[in-house]
Amino acid sequence: MVQVRFIGCGDAFGSGGRLNTCFHVTGARINLLIDCGASSLPALKRLGIALDDIDLILVTHFHGDHFAGLPFLILDAQFSRRQRPLVVAGPPGLTARLAQVMEALFENSSTTRQRFALSVVELDPQQAYDVAGVTVTPYEVVHGSSGGPFHGYRIEAEGKVIAYTADTEWTKTLVPLGRGADLFIAEAYTFDTEVKNHLSYATLAAQLPRIAPRQLVLTHMGEAMLAHADGVPHRAAHDGLLIDIP
Repeated sequence: MVQVRFIGCGDAFGSGGRLNTCFHVTGARINLLIDCGASSLPALKRLGIALDDIDLILVTHFHGDHFAGLPFLILDAQFSRRQRPLVVAGPPGLTARLAQVMEALFENSSTTRQRFALSVVELDPQQAYDVAGVTVTPYEVVHGSSGGPFHGYRIEAEGKVIAYTADTEWTKTLVPLGRGADLFIAEAYTFDTEVKNHLSYATLAAQLPRIAPRQLVLTHMGEAMLAHADGVPHRAAHDGLLIDIP
């Protein structure tokens, strides 16, 4: 069985008191994070997640609420004497961006040699990659001009498919990204107001017949969407939510 725990599922402004985006995916042979927002390390520790068991961190883009927790996690691994290799994978430019944010937060940290093997892998869209026991296919999504490139992910592992839109306005790539997924994690930043570079619940709901996921969970909700979350027929994420994919 594959499990997904929502370590943090909030927007950039912590609407509803939710923490920054970070999802933990585990199975019999897999252990990975999807995104690592600024609040991820304390949130992971609060939930008792064994950090040394994580093999892969997938990054969707370089905004702080999805990316800025990486320096903290990497330095924590260094000081806790991690031995297990770690792969960080994400859009082109990841290597340079990771070094930049590490230096911005902790001077000289990007040039300190880790005690463990740290691999940084840049992923091109619409190519399947086998990384740390999972098959990952990135899809280009639309989230503005800064902080990108922007990827959503289709992840295949242990016979299950998890798809994640990341932050994006509606774009046709979301159909093959999510089609028939066992779990489709989708941004619903607003309820029915269209905001550039973000996805509204109303737009998502209208497109769901084309995607036809087996299970949908809404994430990255702003205040207006949170006010409607109890009235929609789909599950809204909350920090700590655990989803089983049998």
